[in-house]
Amino acid sequence: MLSNAKTAPVISRENQESQNWRTSGQYLLPLQQTTVPEGYNIYPTHALGRGKINEGYETLAAWIVTQRRVQIDGYTGILWEQIQHSLDEIFSRQSLKVQWHFTAAALKDEATIEQMVRPFVGEPGTVWGTRTSLQVADFFQEEKLAAMQSQPGYDLHIVIGTGAALIQQDIPLIYLDMPKNELQYRMRAGAVTNLGSTKTGTATEMYKRAYFVDWVVLNNYKQSLADRISIFADTQWGNTLTWIKAKDLQAGIEQICRDTFRVRPWFEAGAWGGQWMKKHIPRLPQEEVNLAWSFEMIVPENGVLFESDSYLFEIPFEWLMFLQHRAVLGKHAAIFQYEFPIRFDFLDTFDGGNLSIQCHPALPYIREQFGETITQDETYYILDCKEDASVYLGFAEGIDPVQFRGALESSQQENRPIQITDYVQQHTASKHDLFLIPNCTVHSAGANNLVLEISATPYIFTFKMYDWLRPGLDGKPRPINIEHAFKNLDFSRQGALVKKELISTPALIEEGDGWQLWHLPTHAQHFYDVHRVELDREVTFATNGLCEVMMLVEGTVIAVRTASGKETVYHYAETFVIPAAAESYTLVNKGPGKAKVVKAFIKAEHPVFSTISYENTI
Repeated sequence: MLSNAKTAPVISRENQESQNWRTSGQYLLPLQQTTVPEGYNIYPTHALGRGKINEGYETLAAWIVTQRRVQIDGYTGILWEQIQHSLDEIFSRQSLKVQWHFTAAALKDEATIEQMVRPFVGEPGTVWGTRTSLQVADFFQEEKLAAMQSQPGYDLHIVIGTGAALIQQDIPLIYLDMPKNELQYRMRAGAVTNLGSTKTGTATEMYKRAYFVDWVVLNNYKQSLADRISIFADTQWGNTLTWIKAKDLQAGIEQICRDTFRVRPWFEAGAWGGQWMKKHIPRLPQEEVNLAWSFEMIVPENGVLFESDSYLFEIPFEWLMFLQHRAVLGKHAAIFQYEFPIRFDFLDTFDGGNLSIQCHPALPYIREQFGETITQDETYYILDCKEDASVYLGFAEGIDPVQFRGALESSQQENRPIQITDYVQQHTASKHDLFLIPNCTVHSAGANNLVLEISATPYIFTFKMYDWLRPGLDGKPRPINIEHAFKNLDFSRQGALVKKELISTPALIEEGDGWQLWHLPTHAQHFYDVHRVELDREVTFATNGLCEVMMLVEGTVIAVRTASGKETVYHYAETFVIPAAAESYTLVNKGPGKAKVVKAFIKAEHPVFSTISYENTI
């Protein structure tokens, strides 16, 4: 068993150190989890009961033999040759004659695919593209797929590769998947390519192509396959896999979407990153230079872990939305459909640096330029900080935009520092403060903060204007986007207006025996709102058809008891979700002292709702 290995072997456990198909400071998910640590758990699991998760190619091969004809489809980034080799070796030992069809042979030529995706990937070296309108079938030659038919004289007939399910609908379907952080680690190692490409590129270019093309195409595609899949397999280990029957996975997803769940977080170092998470979260790699981000719940890239007989199985979060979006989102399911609208993440600058001075795009701009449906409206909740911590937010009174732009451009051209507080306000940060950052607002988190960023889901559209003249971790300058920023900055957010409108003032809205409910009002542009529950013992709330994303922001441990009677324990700084279908839940303080729980939820009504349309969703 490979446990907490940074890399895992492609062919065998014995050559573990000789293979290089995964580049990351983060540990590989253990195949089994036999103990659960106290405190924050980096591998939160949801129990399926006994006998639900199977391990290894031998068990999967045994199932395939009972079917005779199968299609093995899956996401980009799968090590297809390894999968095929592992299965074929087993079939050969059993003297079974297998007819293999490889969908890669039916892809359009690479030049055609590059021309096809070019409108969506932007110029080389740029940060963003535009969300694609392509579908998976556009990448294939239809006549070559049609030719992949069974022939007599074989014991088994297997079509393998992305797009396998395009060929025939009445054949058992195995779907191979992995969480997107592992997919990115493979990109960084140059071990995989983008959809329809034979060449690897820089990690940045591959990620951009994946975000705007591959993930859009393949998420739509696998959503269309949801009712056809017989077996789901998690392939993140390379030398082995775990798999589960579709009916068992669907039952597990249905259960947690009516109860409570937590996604698996993952962590990244960064130019400004800090040391808080390394110090406070068990089992994170201490050899990392820093940790800047935690993908607490940036669900386009998170997975959800299930457990059976100690074996682990991870499914990308989008499957929960494809199969149970109404249970999760309740009243807002028709508006957001299969997109989860709220994200939680950590920005760790403890003993680190300031984030760049930045802003995010206006709603019309992100739609026209990048094809997104909603924009990056954020808040900063200060989970922890040192006495000297601060947040940069809003402009100084009387700012001259022309002068500000000139200073930024001169700084970039001449590598000269700016006295940024001549232009941008700096505010003292204290624990439990909430700073409001609607789109188009200039902002930055200063050093010595642990920020819980509560936001709308989009997460890569940051227009950096000033980055303190520092390089990225690769030693190269990070991209500066002054042109984009000045097409979006709201210069009316200056002076006294900033403290009045962009720093939330808590208001007590309800209280009972040993508990209080505080409203932390968000900006009118935010389509989500924030409450904080403070409790000595316990308190019960109804979901009222709303999904709520929560975190224990003070205290040590709480339990969440839902209407089903199930009780789940969460620790300090862990993010969890109460789906709308849970109907009601009770928060129980299990630790000493007062517990404080922040919860974010969609406002009952908001003007943006009438403008949301997910045209590319099947």
